[in-house]
Amino acid sequence: MANSGQGARRSAVYLLDQILGEGRLMAECLSAGALDHLAPEDRARAQRLASDTLRGLERADRLLGKYLRKPPPLSVRNALRLGTVELCHGGAAHGVVNDLVQIVGSHRRHNQLKGMVNAVLRKVAADGPAAWSAMRVPRLPKWLRAPLVQAWGAEAVAAMEIAHFAGAPLDITLKPGAGSDVLGGVTLPTGSIRLTAPGQVSALPGFAEGQWWVQDAAAALPARILGAAPGMRVLDLCAAPGGKTLQLAAAGAEVVAVDNSEQRMRRLRENLSRTGLTADLRIGDALEQAGVYDAILLDAPCSATGTIRRHPDLPHAKDGGDFDALIALQSQMLAHAWSLLRPGGHMVYCTCSLLPDEGEVQVEEALAAHPDMSVDRAALDLPGVDASWATSEGGLRLRPDFWPDLGGMDGFYMACLRKSG
Repeated sequence: MANSGQGARRSAVYLLDQILGEGRLMAECLSAGALDHLAPEDRARAQRLASDTLRGLERADRLLGKYLRKPPPLSVRNALRLGTVELCHGGAAHGVVNDLVQIVGSHRRHNQLKGMVNAVLRKVAADGPAAWSAMRVPRLPKWLRAPLVQAWGAEAVAAMEIAHFAGAPLDITLKPGAGSDVLGGVTLPTGSIRLTAPGQVSALPGFAEGQWWVQDAAAALPARILGAAPGMRVLDLCAAPGGKTLQLAAAGAEVVAVDNSEQRMRRLRENLSRTGLTADLRIGDALEQAGVYDAILLDAPCSATGTIRRHPDLPHAKDGGDFDALIALQSQMLAHAWSLLRPGGHMVYCTCSLLPDEGEVQVEEALAAHPDMSVDRAALDLPGVDASWATSEGGLRLRPDFWPDLGGMDGFYMACLRKSG
């Protein structure tokens, strides 16, 4: 029988090579089929190993620096990083070391380094775990940490880094009528259900029956703020992968969901089928949409810096070079969406970003540009929403360091905008 653990580790090293060497996001690699050859449990393991390594990258590099005279080629270095993180998390030295030695030994260009890998990882196994726990929490790269410190202060950013390092539990949104005890877990103040050790998602109770879908607690709030209702015609822009679309459809609204990714829309179509919900799915550019709607939800393309606790590849695959283009696109989308909203209608603008330029500043500038636009602060008054999350211009600012005793939340900004009649 093939070594399942070695297959997962080999694939995890490949993911690290792509992210740290080619600047690709993990989602891109997965969409391209990087793990399709693995069994479901090994796919999950490879993703977890790669994610854990990215979260602990700073610590791993510090430990390895004691044993390396110079950095080895990237793929070998990534194997060492992965092994270091596994060993320092309590992995069995025999399995971890042997697998990674074999993985490097099978490399066409670097197989002569397998002896070095064996020697280094055995030293890490002996000394690493004690040193690991004494190290500081890994910091965000400077290109991202600097603007976040400027926005929120060093103490808040340090708390965010603690949340990032801890990773994210699994949050779900229940379909109306589904029992809250279908999965157990903890009911969060805003109504989402949180699971800390869920295992394979598709094997959980109620998944096949369409009783729930995966959605971070913070990401579940924009659709609740929009307050869709039966008979309401709602446009969901940049809809995929579709958690908000499912919420709007479950509320009984007539939903038109637009996204420019056919692959991501396929996932939304599958989730609609699984949950027995309906929406009009359209693949296209948000800026080319027409029509008139009672309500609009715009989850604009953004830096996704609020999702690092779940996507630790983001700070390593990106460098902030696309921020200006994203901010300009958000402004265009907000203005175009506003033109599709009927008088008296309302729109929720949101981004999963920690940068004020993608949230608070966008709404401030939109309010100045559109005399018929006002902020509906009352729409934010929902169960579990803390008054301290409210912002001066009338939106909500959520951060990973909120709910520290519950496991945190994604970073998000959202605001409800009303159009005068």
